[in-house]
Amino acid sequence: QVQLAESGGGLVQAGGSLRLSCAASGRTFSSIGMGWFRQAPGKERDIVGRISGSGGITAYADSVKGRFTISRDNAKNTVYLQMNNLKSEDTAVYYCAAVTGSWPLATMPRDYPYWGQGTRVTVSS
Repeated sequence: QVQLAESGGGLVQAGGSLRLSCAASGRTFSSIGMGWFRQAPGKERDIVGRISGSGGITAYADSVKGRFTISRDNAKNTVYLQMNNLKSEDTAVYYCAAVTGSWPLATMPRDYPYWGQGTRVTVSS
């Protein structure tokens, strides 16, 4: 089992920045692949990006490339989502998710068995 808890959401003006955190417990953190997802009102949950257990490999959705950065601190059992140059279309509830063993293939929400409760990000224009 893996327990996840996000924090850091809030209201920000367009062009601003936020950093989300996701604290994990329950497994050896470096063995867990992590993903960040978001869900806007009335839309499906989509992947924002993901990071391997070691932190050496990251991948991002085209919509956030160059603006968002995922990192992790395995000593603190925490993964981060740094969001810069935020746009109104980034408004959503953001979730972190975890997967063990099959991270290279895990690109969809259904691939991740463990989820946090979500944190809301609102970008005002």
